Amino acid sequence: MNTGSLTQVDAWLVYAVGSALFAGLMSVLAKIGIHGVDSDLATALRTVVVLLFSWLMVFIAGSQDAIRAISARSLVFLILSGGATGASWLCYFKALQLGNVSRVAPVDKSSTILTVVFACLFLRETPTAWMWLGVAARAAGTCLMALRRESEASGGEGGAWLLYAVLSAVFAALTSVLGKVGIQEIDSNLGTAIRTTVVLIMAWGIVLYRGKRKLIRDIDPRSRVFIALSGIATGLSWLCFYRALQGGNVSLVVPIDKLSIVVTIVFSRIFLKERLSRRAFAGLLLVICGTMAMLF
Repeated sequence: MNTGSLTQVDAWLVYAVGSALFAGLMSVLAKIGIHGVDSDLATALRTVVVLLFSWLMVFIAGSQDAIRAISARSLVFLILSGGATGASWLCYFKALQLGNVSRVAPVDKSSTILTVVFACLFLRETPTAWMWLGVAARAAGTCLMALRRESEASGGEGGAWLLYAVLSAVFAALTSVLGKVGIQEIDSNLGTAIRTTVVLIMAWGIVLYRGKRKLIRDIDPRSRVFIALSGIATGLSWLCFYRALQGGNVSLVVPIDKLSIVVTIVFSRIFLKERLSRRAFAGLLLVICGTMAMLF
């Protein structure tokens, strides 16, 4: 190994941090892009960008020939993971349309809690006492950030955003576990591209079924640019995330990835002028501390 290379542990950690940075940026770009745009249509459009980006990376890495060697088991789990991802995206973008980023994102990122449970049950990973303590802290912090007093909520927000955000978290947790199984025997870039193809089929299937394709011409240029940028950020986040999953445990990679909430909160404050109350800020600190505890 040359002096400039990373150890296996360092590598998955760097990729996990990169995944968090791009995922946090994606949430804010998406919130700006879907203003006045149907959430299902926005999901389908940005998936096109993610798909192009994902397959481009496959050809750059020279992994396209490996598709013939994928086992039936890996393919099934990649397809299931892609389906869970599509469901998570559809719910997440609907939640973003209905609620503030600073409220939706914490609930979505609580998928970490379910991921640890699923990894324990299905992947035989053994969480430590510190990890369970971190799970409890994240749960408490999420409640403080999302379930604010009515006086702290911005006007016009109903409660429907919470249902969609919770569903997004459930499907995201399933995505991580299914994806871990699916990419064990293949290149992570190729796995990402295959999963994205499944998401694309699912997203556009819903758009066509609901007769929303004609709404594309009503999208203004600004929204199109931000939807495309959010797709690029998602593609970069996915590539980092699945590369991290190949080298690290799900129960360690996912908590780091979900620290994207910090990036999201910072950018939502700068670009969307969303403010955190003292209660929500205390919740954010709990989420950060919980994540740090989970890494012990």
